[in-house]
Amino acid sequence: MRRTVNFLLNDSMQKLEAFDPTLTLLDWLRIERRLTGTKEGCAEGDCGACTVLVGRLRQGVLRYEAINACIRFVATLDGCHVVTVEHLKASAGGLHPVQQAMVELHGSQCGFCTPGIIMSLVALWLSHDKAPSRERIEEALAGNLCRCTGYGPIVAALERAYEIAASAEDRFALERQDVARRLCVLADRQVIEISDGQRTVFAPATVDQLADLVANHPEATLVAGATDVGLWITKMLMRPGETIVLGRVAELDRIEDKGDRLVIGALASLSDARDALGDLDPQIKELIRRFGSEQVRNAGTIGGNVANGPPIGDTPPLLIALGASVVLRRGPERRTVPLEKFFIAYKKQDRLPGDFVEEIIVPKPKPGSLLHISKISKRFDEDISAVCGAFRLERDATGNVTEAVLAFGGMAATPKRAQCAEAALLGKAFDATTAEAAANALASDFVPLDDWRASARYRGTVAANLIRRFQAETASGSVNRVAGILRSDAHA
Repeated sequence: MRRTVNFLLNDSMQKLEAFDPTLTLLDWLRIERRLTGTKEGCAEGDCGACTVLVGRLRQGVLRYEAINACIRFVATLDGCHVVTVEHLKASAGGLHPVQQAMVELHGSQCGFCTPGIIMSLVALWLSHDKAPSRERIEEALAGNLCRCTGYGPIVAALERAYEIAASAEDRFALERQDVARRLCVLADRQVIEISDGQRTVFAPATVDQLADLVANHPEATLVAGATDVGLWITKMLMRPGETIVLGRVAELDRIEDKGDRLVIGALASLSDARDALGDLDPQIKELIRRFGSEQVRNAGTIGGNVANGPPIGDTPPLLIALGASVVLRRGPERRTVPLEKFFIAYKKQDRLPGDFVEEIIVPKPKPGSLLHISKISKRFDEDISAVCGAFRLERDATGNVTEAVLAFGGMAATPKRAQCAEAALLGKAFDATTAEAAANALASDFVPLDDWRASARYRGTVAANLIRRFQAETASGSVNRVAGILRSDAHA
């Protein structure tokens, strides 16, 4: 048992003990370390003013990612390298190329959001040898809100940074091996226990240790990326008595291709899952691209989105449509549950005390499968779905539907299949008449949610239209279907 959390902050080693397990990285940086370049804007992972870099060893390779410090717990940082904007300056004291480019192109006005924007750009800078496309830069900046400048000069600043210096010559690239060595020294297989006298956090290093902890502390809150639990702390002012943070359990941070299926560990990030699942169909890649911001996707996990069971989550309808199953572990025992049966009621899943999600098994679509995914929200970026629909059809040699899965989020208290609409499709050709019958049958499947995000009437209308659009786009064969967004071939 170890009673300290050890990590590297910029260029200094930190060993923290006896702190509040719910202490956020943002509060610690600003209050304890006086590193005030990292700002608080929203305290819920939306605005990006608090963006920092977190470097982790992944299969022996050090990888830096942009994350939101406002909802990241210090207790989750063991073995990591945290980089703040103050650490970007060159050894001679000059500006980092990204900072210099922002100055030259007037990418900052009031300056409040600028440090977070720069950290997002530096994360992109470190992962590309040459300037990425403008679309990729805009995607990386979707989680950084700026009211002053407009984004033109900010996007251009990263392109200019590559003209100032090559990213391979960046100090973080040159020091990567040394930092990796320092982080490797921190790695051990001890269970961490931290307590402030009122609350306790545990951090296992292996999946067996995790199983023991969950069995012995069945009421503890499990925390992966904290993209949801973090808001319990900052917005709802909740303080769980016991938490178990999972980030050190490398066995759960994996994605394996088994030929006919993908096996996704519960700690695989949404960013990593986007690449693996996106290879199955470009619509999947686009759906996950619209899941929060890049900072949220870097921290959030597939397992967390499933285990949390929100009625408006985007990955559960997709995974249900693909026929996924969830593997639950309790002590040494495991059981596999079809994902569609895992969700029982609002925030209630088929989990016994001591159960935790270990992995998700995702069958690959068969050749000839028809797949359609739509996310309907008020904003394109960083918005929760009003309705998310994921559909899969299998047909026989004559073109008649032999299997139909129409899964929706936002239409009920749980992610749910539309069984009456599915029945209207079975044994028939998927034409406009059949699609219309399925769309009309949705009224027997759902009494849609009615809240500030969308009315029940709106949701019911949209859900029916998604089925109609699925058929129209499939029949035309000329439209590039990408997560409910019609794109020309030039932008595919």
